[in-house]
Amino acid sequence: MKRRSFLILGGTLPWAIVGEDDVTGLDALVKQGEKWAQENLDEKLVESLQQLDTPGLEKLLLQFQKEFESNYVLDLSSARETAHAVVPLIEQVPNLQPYASWLRTRLDYFDVADELQKLSPVPPPVPNKPAPRQPNPSSGLQLRVWERRMALRAPVSAGESYATRLKPIFVAQGVPAELVWLAEVESSFDPNARSPAGARGLFQLMPATAKRQGLQLSPMDERLNPEKSAKAAASLLKILHHDFGDWRLALAAYNAGDGRVHGLLGKQRPMSFDAIATRLPAETQLYVPKVEATVKRRTGRSLGELQIPRG
Repeated sequence: MKRRSFLILGGTLPWAIVGEDDVTGLDALVKQGEKWAQENLDEKLVESLQQLDTPGLEKLLLQFQKEFESNYVLDLSSARETAHAVVPLIEQVPNLQPYASWLRTRLDYFDVADELQKLSPVPPPVPNKPAPRQPNPSSGLQLRVWERRMALRAPVSAGESYATRLKPIFVAQGVPAELVWLAEVESSFDPNARSPAGARGLFQLMPATAKRQGLQLSPMDERLNPEKSAKAAASLLKILHHDFGDWRLALAAYNAGDGRVHGLLGKQRPMSFDAIATRLPAETQLYVPKVEATVKRRTGRSLGELQIPRG
């Protein structure tokens, strides 16, 4: 894959490709990330990142968000080193710490993209034409990679406590309790996590979405309240599942928006996530199988086995 660069405040940060490392929870991720950085990061890259001021770090966060919104999953592979390197720097800036939680939760999107880049078929060369790009990996391949990673990953330290508290809220909204583990994928159960696009809370609700689900954004942002955020997320999931009749499509709509999912499905029958997966934003392509693998790891149930609560 061709190496790319980001232009930041007049300088460049190389997107480098590095090897895979598995983690077993958020605490292990922090410790292993520090060790990995010492052993793997290019000194020039570290120097470039350390020279960034707060506006420069904010710009880099927006560029990561833009990468997630693009369609091509494998491009994330070449951003892996920079993503790992920038998290500790962002954590040192108090007003950027919520963004660090958001990015740390998504570091394995870059890791999985790197693994998928190695596993995806390389198209045969065409004479007198540029080398064709590898296709976006199928949802089936992505799910297998996520299942292998999640098999080695213990819940984050706050996960079990929050899951126990919030499961009754999901059930009361008519949503399977198992989907409370969506918060592990969205925020690593950090209620202060915030995305550059404006999503906040355990379930990373966007402002307009939160308002539609009855949450107030001022004077106190109710997305930061775990119980209220859980109720809003569960209510939205119920609506999306009723609309699409399938949990994988509902999750895709939760992440990318129902309008985009409807647009890709068109009049296609039967409606399925597999049929549209490779045309969704890169984050959504990775997000749905990660949620599926996470729910299976934490509860022993696949999305297809989830039961709607009665009464």
